[in-house]
Amino acid sequence: MSPEEARGPLPPVVVASIDVEPLSVPLREPFVIATGRIDVTRAALVTATVEDGSGRRASGLGEAAALPPVTREDQPDLLAAVARAAPSLRGARLAAIEDLTSALDAALGASAPARAGVEAAILDAWARAAGVPVARVLGGAAAPPLALTTDITLPIAGAGRMAALARAHRAAGFQCFKVKVGRDWQSDLGSLRAVAAAVPDARFRLDANAGFTARDALALLEAALGDGLAVECFEQPCGAGDLAGLAEVTARSPVPVVADESFRGPADLEALLAARAVHGVNLKLAKLGGPLAAVALGRRARAAGLRLMAGAMVETRLGLLAMAHVVVALGGVDWVDLDTAFLLDRDPFDGGWTVAGPRLQLDGQPGLAVRRA
Repeated sequence: MSPEEARGPLPPVVVASIDVEPLSVPLREPFVIATGRIDVTRAALVTATVEDGSGRRASGLGEAAALPPVTREDQPDLLAAVARAAPSLRGARLAAIEDLTSALDAALGASAPARAGVEAAILDAWARAAGVPVARVLGGAAAPPLALTTDITLPIAGAGRMAALARAHRAAGFQCFKVKVGRDWQSDLGSLRAVAAAVPDARFRLDANAGFTARDALALLEAALGDGLAVECFEQPCGAGDLAGLAEVTARSPVPVVADESFRGPADLEALLAARAVHGVNLKLAKLGGPLAAVALGRRARAAGLRLMAGAMVETRLGLLAMAHVVVALGGVDWVDLDTAFLLDRDPFDGGWTVAGPRLQLDGQPGLAVRRA
């Protein structure tokens, strides 16, 4: 079955309104990576309302997420971009997915995070109007409910603090840790050892956020594996533009190497494939421009023999659920990294899934099924 056949017919709708407001939620711990730090989510909350031919309306929500300097945009840029685009999107008639793509190309082509939030909101509203989950609108052959198992992120901190966080997460059921590294490989190794001592059955996904040279990345990986750590993958060990460095790590690594900062769209994917630079890619809505592009690029990458990770910026339940529906539409991925809602001080949303430790159970209701708390 083709994606179009799986998607099924959608009712024609008209975009009635697009509204935007700040979405700022404090984190429990500073989210520190090799290239920066964030203490509060820096996102825009988009509300889209569509109307069908009989005058019935449905509204949907989308999260446009910034994580400077990983994203070029910060929260004020996203708010301004969506506000500028709203007038041109109002009145847009959507009879097919291609109509939505064309409207967003014209209104928001230059800002991937802003486009991602608007697209998710419109897809949510349209799916609610159709009475189906967003995953079906994205061409998924099956609809939720579906259970995903996520890792949990350990930001860069002192080794003792990282070990304490890991111990607490393990008590909540998490066994797989995405550990931020990339500043100093020897210090990072000390942190990994501390986490392994605190949680002996831990599994690790290393994420350098483009912080290492190939030599230092390989030094860390060799030492970690030499210690017997269960390393599942190594994400973005080298700089975004350092395809030669990525290819060197990939050629010598016994674990899969995954591109994140080096993968922001179709041209990047083809360059990674041509250079044989990685074993997999990390799909994120904010950098790829929304669920539709994430599904298309995920299918292209998989057809070319690459493995897939589903990730996010520092996002709430809303943004993570949009990505979870992409995972369903793709029929699953190799690594699920949809955890940042559990790092926040509060949850501003309800619905969409039920959570038991690392297990995320989508509820299968129309749209994303998220509502404000």
